[in-house]
Amino acid sequence: MTRPGFAFSTRFKVRYAEIDGQKVVFNSRYLEYADVAVTEFWLWTGIGEALGALWQDTEFHVRRAEVDYLAPFTWGDEVEAFVRIERLGTSSITKRFELVKAGDGTLCAAITIVSVNVHLPTGRPVPIPDAIRDFIAALPQG
Repeated sequence: MTRPGFAFSTRFKVRYAEIDGQKVVFNSRYLEYADVAVTEFWLWTGIGEALGALWQDTEFHVRRAEVDYLAPFTWGDEVEAFVRIERLGTSSITKRFELVKAGDGTLCAAITIVSVNVHLPTGRPVPIPDAIRDFIAALPQG
């Protein structure tokens, strides 16, 4: 499936362990789905191969996460997670996720996550290296 504004998506099924007593996905799982999707997104971009140690040594921590729950996923649904970079700041990246039912395209959740590049020993924000910024800025936008 395609979605305007998104060049990347990945699919996975809702597992039994992810549902509650009403047979819908626990609300906390939506952020886990975003984490799975962004891992696949970074693999798709090829940034690890292109930048090697620079990418491996760059550390992003979640600063803010916002989830807009629009419709439930239930056990066995196939989730299609769309991912894009919405904003590239000096030390932060804002990512947009749209989680839809793969079968009919129903938008079930819209997620925005802001991650900040940090210097691990101090935990303080640091600017995103230029090579990473340039790589991300050149990614297809859908």
